Amino acid sequence: MSMTQSHEFFIQCHLTERCNLDCCHCYQTGQKTDEMSLSEIGDIAREVSDMIEHWSETYGLTFSSSFNVTGGEPFMRRDIFGILEEIAKHGFEIYLLTNGILVDRDRARMLSAVGVKGVQVSIEGPEAVHDSIRGKGSFSSALKGVQYLLDAGLVVTLNTTLSAINADSFLQMVELCSSQGVQKLGFSRLVPFGRGKEMLESMLDASRVKELYQSIYSAEAEGVMLVTGDPVASQMSAQVDGDEGSTPCGGCAAGLSGLTILSDGTITPCRRLPIPIGNVREDSLREVWATSPVLSALRDRSRYKGKCGTCKRWAQCRGCRAIAYGYSQSHGNADFLAEDPQCFL
Repeated sequence: MSMTQSHEFFIQCHLTERCNLDCCHCYQTGQKTDEMSLSEIGDIAREVSDMIEHWSETYGLTFSSSFNVTGGEPFMRRDIFGILEEIAKHGFEIYLLTNGILVDRDRARMLSAVGVKGVQVSIEGPEAVHDSIRGKGSFSSALKGVQYLLDAGLVVTLNTTLSAINADSFLQMVELCSSQGVQKLGFSRLVPFGRGKEMLESMLDASRVKELYQSIYSAEAEGVMLVTGDPVASQMSAQVDGDEGSTPCGGCAAGLSGLTILSDGTITPCRRLPIPIGNVREDSLREVWATSPVLSALRDRSRYKGKCGTCKRWAQCRGCRAIAYGYSQSHGNADFLAEDPQCFL
């Protein structure tokens, strides 16, 4: 394989479960945990760096590797800048996910100084919609943080979790990004897990997701880049000439291009798929990646259920495994290999 092809590999690193908000759709629980120390997180960065170097030498591949640092709310950690510096030592691109409220001018400048490549700030829609989900006053506070980030020269992505509460107002987010000078607008679908379990009835059905995505991709978004990790959305403009096979090479990242490490060291396949597959305090990341039965199942087309298992697009999509798991659990049969209930393809 050509050395010029770069393979993405990322670690989503949760520093804490603590948060200054209590959002109704959150997939996390907010429970207190035995948080990893700065030195433990540094050890993880070193281990991941060594693992990727080994892969590069063994398989003749090049990798684009990154750490997505989040919480809870990452600024609840007083040592956050020491953590970011430690990760940066190992050459990773660093992205920060935050609700924006605790960002001030000095913190924004420090993020820029440590080399953070981009910051994602969660905004759920216009002010009334956002505040109904994240709490009164949170919209204006978050946008102040966004301006500090932009003033510090950082690339900012506003990200929305789509549900029946905000679907009708999402296109207003394009105008908001444009007016604020924000470079990117992201979106994902509600996962009915954690506190989000209570919002099962607010999940969009497949036809509404299709209609919404069509309107998003046909909208005028001059100067604003639309981004998403949703595998279904990524397939909207993809051309399919016959079955694409049984080797996963795109779509859902779980088991393919990254791992999540929770604040207590627990390893999961995805930040929204709460299935423990090890713990960095006890297990080798390289061994978990190679031998985890859960990750193996995620890579095995024959294990998939329903239309995801028979879909010609499986190799490039596989549906959202977190949504499949959360939805199937809410219906009494938790299965991370179930079909994606919102797929319209």
